[in-house]
Amino acid sequence: MATLLLVTLYEYSPLFYIAVVSLCFLVTAAIVLGWFGFDVPVFLLSHEDSESTVSTPEKLMVQETNPFSLALGSGSACVSDGVSLKPCCLEPCVLSCFWGCEVGALQEVLRTHQQNLRLTSPQHFLEALHHRFHYHQTFYIRREDEKECHTCIPADQRITDFGLLPRKHYPLVAVLTLAETEARNLYNIVANVIVIHVPDGKYNLSARILFQYLLTSQGYMHELKPLFMSAEGSGEPAGEQMERSPDRRESDWSEETGRNCVVCQNAAVNRVLLPCRHACVCDSCMLHFQHCPICRAFVLESFALRPTLQI
Repeated sequence: MATLLLVTLYEYSPLFYIAVVSLCFLVTAAIVLGWFGFDVPVFLLSHEDSESTVSTPEKLMVQETNPFSLALGSGSACVSDGVSLKPCCLEPCVLSCFWGCEVGALQEVLRTHQQNLRLTSPQHFLEALHHRFHYHQTFYIRREDEKECHTCIPADQRITDFGLLPRKHYPLVAVLTLAETEARNLYNIVANVIVIHVPDGKYNLSARILFQYLLTSQGYMHELKPLFMSAEGSGEPAGEQMERSPDRRESDWSEETGRNCVVCQNAAVNRVLLPCRHACVCDSCMLHFQHCPICRAFVLESFALRPTLQI
């Protein structure tokens, strides 16, 4: 009876004929797109097809010990009253604060480090900038000392702002370098350059860290970027929380910021997606996605927060 009904609809209903042809076309298109690695709607993929999705390449990461950490301190910040900085270092270091540093001068300094001259001490940075800044102040930081340092432009300088956008001067550039020569041979990272925005009368955006660069003893420069992972009781990116305690053990960080995978809600988050930098999925779920579950950006690469143990 059912067969006779389908045959009747096929012979006398153009709409039924059109629907069958359209369905066949969609299924065929989904299969072809799946073969070439394109993302297709989930309802057009069978379980077997989803298992055979092209895996995202893993980015090879190199583990480095970063002896420097810097965060904005408590209290308000502005050009007239200054700003508090909270460094935390594994070894004694020197915090150099350059107010009103020229953008071009800082770029030249970073290029100089990569080309020939290795900038490993406060004196090196002072000489490389050629006094192309408004005011300079230094602080000596003891090992693992979390005391805040308050830096401010003297009132006799009469500097209240750094002009309109686009600016030729950064409000504040903080440089962390190791204080002892012996310690510079223990770490591959020899300096941390932090560009900080400080609000003034012309640009009243709240104080924040704009850029961070790590300089190595081989002349390389790496930009330090935060990872976007929500933590309990805090809206900060995980990368910013890591910066406050550079000597924190990996297991402690995992317990504090690690959360369950947003897909399976079971395993711990262990994959960072690039280029969006969302840390939101586990190792198993990473195999089934080509788009970030948070922002839907296409995933080009990924890397593991912790090495996966092979049993």
